[in-house]
Amino acid sequence: MNNKSIIVVIAACAAVHTAVASPENKAPSTPDEALAALRAGNERFQNGVSKHRDLLEEAKDTSRGQKPFAAIVSCIDSRTSSELIFDQGIGDVFNARLAGNVVDEDVLGSLEFATKVAGAKLVAVIGHSGCGAVVGAIDKVELGNLTQLLDRIEPAVDEAAKEQKGNDSAKNPKFVDACIEENVRWQVKQLTEKSPILKELADKGQIRIVGGVHDLASGKVQFLADAD
Repeated sequence: MNNKSIIVVIAACAAVHTAVASPENKAPSTPDEALAALRAGNERFQNGVSKHRDLLEEAKDTSRGQKPFAAIVSCIDSRTSSELIFDQGIGDVFNARLAGNVVDEDVLGSLEFATKVAGAKLVAVIGHSGCGAVVGAIDKVELGNLTQLLDRIEPAVDEAAKEQKGNDSAKNPKFVDACIEENVRWQVKQLTEKSPILKELADKGQIRIVGGVHDLASGKVQFLADAD
């Protein structure tokens, strides 16, 4: 290899190093930065300009450790993958997925690990349009272990029904939408009411807890102002 070739290789390596270490690729280090990263990623997703990723390379890079900046509680629904709708890569976010984005003791423990131990700066509870679990809670469906899960959504349905003047059934799309939003608020509330660890972190400003609803048709995640 001649001197000119060596210079070209060194320059290429330097460019790669610079790209990895550049500010735009720096992982969020504060709760507000973490939320901004999710907003920006969702904007890219909506506009069809998600980043091109070498997933195999990302898998190799994160095989010996991870440092996710956010923990996302979302529904098991196949259309609501957090990495896709927020345009994040392998190792960027923790995921806890249960039908109806329900928060139970296992989810609380997982989030305590994600924040207190692993250092995630943001916890987001994300519901979605047309959520079948919420519809099931409205209809008071009983089916094996699903019954107990839907019980965790019923308080949100009851709260939404207070604002509904009649026609509080699953056949009313507006009521279903209201229940979906209220369920996000209710699950967010559970995080600090049932976890002293999460409450302390939030009170100290070390983490931020937010809620939002993902519209399946547009891809947009609308964060709720009163679920923060």
